[in-house]
Amino acid sequence: MQPLRGILFKVMSVAMFMGMASLVKAASADVPPGQAVFFRSFFALPIILGWLALRGELRHGWKTANPMGHVWRGLIGTSAMGLGFTGLGLLPLPEVTAIGYAAPLLVVIFAAMFLNEEVRAFRLSAVAMGMVGVLIVLSPRLSVGASLDVSETLGAIVVLMGAVLAALAQVFVRKLVATEDTAAIVFWFTITSSVLSLFTLPWGWVTPGWAVATMLICAGLLGGVGQILLTTSYRYADASLVAPFDYTSMILALTIGYLIFDEVPTGTMLAGAAIVICAGVLIIWRERQLGLKRARQRKATGNVGG
Repeated sequence: MQPLRGILFKVMSVAMFMGMASLVKAASADVPPGQAVFFRSFFALPIILGWLALRGELRHGWKTANPMGHVWRGLIGTSAMGLGFTGLGLLPLPEVTAIGYAAPLLVVIFAAMFLNEEVRAFRLSAVAMGMVGVLIVLSPRLSVGASLDVSETLGAIVVLMGAVLAALAQVFVRKLVATEDTAAIVFWFTITSSVLSLFTLPWGWVTPGWAVATMLICAGLLGGVGQILLTTSYRYADASLVAPFDYTSMILALTIGYLIFDEVPTGTMLAGAAIVICAGVLIIWRERQLGLKRARQRKATGNVGG
């Protein structure tokens, strides 16, 4: 293990994904979300194939023992991506980022529901704390009043729905890793999301200008690179160690939002995001403690057996 290298790759992946989101947001006024999903997925494919070739896995890395598992993961993950891209066109970048932090909180609940994972009081309390933070972020968009902006309310709802589906997609990934290689999971999601996005053609695809097309192609390339960097980070460090660095995305979102999109975050949004981040870090810390405990138990059992 080389933890510093793992952390570096994780932070780089977060930067790639944030760059991708920024490009999609910049193009959102010109192209519908489904078309943005296609560009993000299809133009990530050459990066993924090149990565498989470099690893010597081009011939077998795409093989699967559970094709329907990839289909379901693709349906849910692509829907989550489409909802997230819709929200990027309706809400400030930091706000979309903060609401998206609900996904890892919901994974804890869904893992207990669908994977029979044991979740005790500490993690449930942290999830409850995090969801309070999400509600604080959402509160200005859902409150009734003269200042209510319908499009921003819709944006808050679709981003939250996207976070729910993203959490479900992660549950499907946890199931897939039991039989599938990481390369196959990445490859087939890229394929399925590219194909599924084509079903949105009747909802008004447009011929983008060169500037918009370039932004969307770059979004796809950045998404592909980000996926590879994320996968690589887990080769050098435990997931529980690098996971907290997901939250560097808020620093990037605040910076990009202010400098490029002229978005000034509200105190309510920052307070809610801080609570969600604290809850997420607590869950990650608890997962790490449980992982260390299980490792000690396995070691002790091995020593007794020897």
